[in-house]
Amino acid sequence: EGEAEFRAPGSGQLLKTWYKVFGDLSARSPSRRPLVVLHGGPGVTHNYLLPIAALAEKYSVPVVFYDQIGNGKSTHLPDKMGDGSFWTEDLFLAQLNGLLEHLGIQDDFDLLGHSWGGMLIARYATSHPPGLKHLVLADTPASMHLWVAAANVLRSRLPPDVQAVLDKHEADGTTDSKEYHDAVNVFYGRHLCRLNPMPEVLAESFAAIEKDPTVYMTMNGPSEFFVTGTLKDWSILDSVGKIDVPTLLLNGRYDEAMDSVVVPYFKGIAKVRWFTFAESSHMPQLEETEKYLERVGEFLTQ
Repeated sequence: EGEAEFRAPGSGQLLKTWYKVFGDLSARSPSRRPLVVLHGGPGVTHNYLLPIAALAEKYSVPVVFYDQIGNGKSTHLPDKMGDGSFWTEDLFLAQLNGLLEHLGIQDDFDLLGHSWGGMLIARYATSHPPGLKHLVLADTPASMHLWVAAANVLRSRLPPDVQAVLDKHEADGTTDSKEYHDAVNVFYGRHLCRLNPMPEVLAESFAAIEKDPTVYMTMNGPSEFFVTGTLKDWSILDSVGKIDVPTLLLNGRYDEAMDSVVVPYFKGIAKVRWFTFAESSHMPQLEETEKYLERVGEFLTQ
């Protein structure tokens, strides 16, 4: 566990990244290298991805978790709420590069990104970093327009009274109300995580948004299907073919990252395999942990 410093692009402001390592970073071989895990959100924390740490014991793959800037134990910048010129992809990629260099693993590493974290590493992979060997894109949209379209299909299958509550508060601009949040949670229970009660590590990650909503509200907006932030037009559709490392694409049968949202990766990446978890929504690392570890572990070490 430690901290790494990096400078924000543009402003040059010195920022801190909190990270935690499971396993031995120095114990590398041609088939074993550090896996750096990027959480989603943007605006949550690493906690809900902690089941992936078991790869260190089961497959001798060292695993690195970290909190993205503005979240968890890394530097918070609440004064940057709404500042789209600060909360950019480049900021988060600078943070990733800073961490890789701090740990001395920039010449040989794998990346796993969940949801927004996957969007980030997909973009990163298009720049052909020489040390990157494998990519795992878990429950990751290829474009936010596809994501919102899929979310609206799933939303249309919710009970009519729940839909009415969502519509009303979005029209009235009252998406911070308890009634709206309760309605959103009905959607989440079907398409974000189907485990009931919600696992503690996921609840902890969600609590991070309530504690400091700066990143989520600036980049995303009130909910998964009401995206008003800077990511609303994000897309990698025109450059997905530039990804040239072996890639594992994952989603769940009930996932808000529906097949239509991830299929451009499957069609566009030359070396790719795709697996859908039959009993999962957006959190297969929690919903089908053993099968998840098996798929990812075998992909990274074969």
